[in-house]
Amino acid sequence: MPRLFPVAIIAAMITNYENSHYVPLYCDLRGKKVVVVGGGRVAERKVCSLSPSGALITLISPKITQGLSSMIQQGRLEYIKRSFQEGDLEGAWLVIAATDDEQVQEKVFQEAQIQRCFCNVVDQPEKCSFIVPSLVKRGALSIAISTGGQSPALARSLRIRLEEQFGEEWATYVELIGRLRRMILTQVPEPQRSQKLEKLIYWPCLDWIREKRWEKVIKWAIDICGQDARKIVNDVIA
Repeated sequence: MPRLFPVAIIAAMITNYENSHYVPLYCDLRGKKVVVVGGGRVAERKVCSLSPSGALITLISPKITQGLSSMIQQGRLEYIKRSFQEGDLEGAWLVIAATDDEQVQEKVFQEAQIQRCFCNVVDQPEKCSFIVPSLVKRGALSIAISTGGQSPALARSLRIRLEEQFGEEWATYVELIGRLRRMILTQVPEPQRSQKLEKLIYWPCLDWIREKRWEKVIKWAIDICGQDARKIVNDVIA
């Protein structure tokens, strides 16, 4: 079984709700207007993290980095070449203020209050209605880490430790059990269905995937789901 004990310690550290007013959420931003104010390296990182979400990103800044310029040329976001103005958040679902101008940051925060949209003012947690966690991504698996704004450095350190613990084999495993689960849900009646779903959580399978012992993975999948599982495994590892 993988070494998961450290995760239990981390969870205890970061989910003390009595001392935090933040509630962990994963948001679907597809088709939603998201505004990023600022054109520096921090703004570029924020745009890069938002881009895969399918959000409709609007960038507002008189100057931008070369990286942001490239993304604009690729059609990944709309660019308004000027300073932030009142009314820029109309219809916005979420805004990130990432400038080095304190007055602009305050202006964005106040406008977000009026428009009632989620707001993150970088490095000012008292002006944030949401905070961006450190994230470990392994395919469909994502592990978010937050200290409630108390110590971003600690969150980054914990992310590095988790990245070492959760290797790329997790991406393959999560995709595989997701496909097998869908097959079970559509083809297997109760009570056998629940029993088979429980068998999908099998820690030795992670070792087999990491070591590319695919014959073991295929046998495990067939034992649970029948011969049709062979094609699913082959599709995932192709």
